[in-house]
Amino acid sequence: MFTIYPAIDMRGGKCVRLIQGDYNRETVYGHSPVEMARSFVSQGATWIHMVDLDGAKEGRRMNDTFVVEVAKTLGVSVQVGGGIRTEEDVAYYLEKGVARVILGSAAISNPSFVKAMLRTYGEQIVIGIDAKNGFVATEGWTHTSTIEAVELGKQLAEAGAETFIFTDIATDGMLSGPNVEAVVRLAQATNKHVIASGGIRSLDDLRALKRWEREGIAGAIVGKALYTEQFTVAEALKAVEE
Repeated sequence: MFTIYPAIDMRGGKCVRLIQGDYNRETVYGHSPVEMARSFVSQGATWIHMVDLDGAKEGRRMNDTFVVEVAKTLGVSVQVGGGIRTEEDVAYYLEKGVARVILGSAAISNPSFVKAMLRTYGEQIVIGIDAKNGFVATEGWTHTSTIEAVELGKQLAEAGAETFIFTDIATDGMLSGPNVEAVVRLAQATNKHVIASGGIRSLDDLRALKRWEREGIAGAIVGKALYTEQFTVAEALKAVEE
């Protein structure tokens, strides 16, 4: 099943998009993350992808009330990332009805924590791998490590990860088309589900990713294309059902 994940990135309680993860290049698209989620759900979305940008930068939960409200009131599955650094953070979201928690830069800075969370919470943990030229980027994309994305993916798949989100920073927020090849490479190397993120600009991009569904590409996170009205959630869902 190829899933469309409409994205809601939150900063200061608003819905925003950053270009290539740059906090100085922000566009505000809405003043209520909950209302934005409601509009996506009304078009048929079954999942919402929410990111606490303030949390990612500060290293603690900051826009969590909106995430919990969406999970509790809209009858939709929510996955959340940003500012999740402790088991308390993970448990907080899962206990409040969030379906999946995304662990990103912690996979590099604190691998033992990530492996412990995989042991405890299994499929409710998603590993977010953000890469720049094939290498893992961390800390809100301000640092690039010397670890290859595929290598990290293999290590964490062995530790129990079932789902990855792969973001190619070069394409994120650019509407330049997804890096299909890199997503497929991670899916093949790990033999797990990989959700593509970054650069999706058209329904054809979604169709191009869906072609690799059998290789493990399980869905796509769509943000800027929705906010700039390249297509709607309803159109995206229809395109991948064809």
